[in-house]
Amino acid sequence: MKALVWHGKRDVRVERVPDPRIVKPTDAIVRVTSTGLCGSDLHLYEVLGPMMNEGDILGHEPMGIVEEVGNDVGDLSPGDRVVIPFNISCGHCWMCDQGLQTQCETTQVKEQDMGAALFGYTNLYGAVPGGQAEYLRVPQAQYGPVKVPEGPPDDRYLYLSDVLPTAWQAVAYADVPEGGTLAVLGLGPIGDMSCRVAAHQGAGKVIGVDRVPERLERARARGVETVDLSAYDSPAEAADAIREMTGGRGPDAVVDAVGMEAHGGLGNTAAKSMQDLTGLLPQKWASRMMRKTGVDRLAAFYFATDVVRRGGTISLSGVYGGMSDPLPMLRLFDKQVQLRMGQANVKRWIPEVLPLLQDGDPLGVDDFATHHVPLDQGAEAYEMFQKKRDGAVKVVFQP
Repeated sequence: MKALVWHGKRDVRVERVPDPRIVKPTDAIVRVTSTGLCGSDLHLYEVLGPMMNEGDILGHEPMGIVEEVGNDVGDLSPGDRVVIPFNISCGHCWMCDQGLQTQCETTQVKEQDMGAALFGYTNLYGAVPGGQAEYLRVPQAQYGPVKVPEGPPDDRYLYLSDVLPTAWQAVAYADVPEGGTLAVLGLGPIGDMSCRVAAHQGAGKVIGVDRVPERLERARARGVETVDLSAYDSPAEAADAIREMTGGRGPDAVVDAVGMEAHGGLGNTAAKSMQDLTGLLPQKWASRMMRKTGVDRLAAFYFATDVVRRGGTISLSGVYGGMSDPLPMLRLFDKQVQLRMGQANVKRWIPEVLPLLQDGDPLGVDDFATHHVPLDQGAEAYEMFQKKRDGAVKVVFQP
C-alpha cells in the first residue's frame, strides 16, 4: 500500500509499504477513505524527530471502511463506515471507565512511562503505524472505532477522530462561566474549532488571537472578535488590548491551541536554539536529552498567564513536551489561575458531539477543510501547512 513515511526533519515521503494484517483478535483492518493532517503532525515534521524512527507511518485522523476483523471485535463488521479516534483505548479498564481514555491502562506505553498509545505519533506513544495511508490496522477495535452512517461526505464525520473532541475538551476544560469571555490563542484547526464550539455553547464573547490574516478572517466570518498580534509592538500591548475588550480584567478563560512551537516572546529564541541543537545530535543522544532537559517555546503559554483574569482558567490543548520548561509560578499562584490540559479523551466526548453532526451542521464541519489533496501530494501538503501558505488551515488527504 501507499503511505506517508517519516524520514527526518522536514522529510516525509509517500512510499510503498507492506499492507497491515490482523495480529490480535481485537484488531480490524480499515481501508482509509479520508485522513487529516494535524498541527500535531508538524511537531514530528520539525521538533520531535528524535522520538521518531525512519520509516514510521504518520497520521492520526483517519476514517474509512472496515475490510477485515479479528475474532473478538464485538459488533464491528466488514463494510462498516467508521471514524478512528487518535488514541487507542480498551474501554474496560479503570481509566477508561473514568472517561480518561488517553490514560488507558491496557494500552499505556509503560516502557516510556507514558499514557495510552496513539496512532502515528513517536516512540513515546508506542510508534503505532498511522493513518496517512491506504490501509490501517486498528488495535482495540472492539471499542475504538466510531460507526457513522452512510450518505454524507467524509468531511461531516472525519473530525470526530481528533479536531472535534479536542476542541470540545479544550472548551470544557476552560469552564467558561455563563455569558463569560473566552480567548483562544492560535486559530489553526483546533483553535478555530474551539471558537466555534464556545460560541455554540453560549459563551458571551469569543476572542480569537493569531497573526495570520487568512485565519483571522476565517474566524471573523463566524462572529469571533479577533486580535491580530502582528498589529502590536509587543505581546504586552496585545494583552492590554484584550483586557480593554473585557472590562479591564481579562477573559474568564484562555485556550492555548498553539503549544510547543509558538512564535515570538521572551525566551523563545533560546528555546528554539535548544530545539534546533537537539535535532543535530545523534538520534539516541537527542532522544535522551529531550526526555530529560527538553524545553518548549512558551510564548503562547506566557501570554495566556498574562492575559487571563485573576481566578480564571487556562486550558492547554496545544501539545507541549518539555521536561525543563521554566514556568511563571509566581504569576500563576498570585492570580489563582486554574490550569487544565492533556490529550483529548475522544470517546468521552463522542456522545455529546456526534448528535451535532446528525441534523444540520452548526459547527461548520462540511466546509472546515481548506484543502483536499491526494495522498501522493503529502510532502507538498506538509510544507504548505507548516509555512501557512495558500490559506492552509486544515488539509485532508484522500488516499
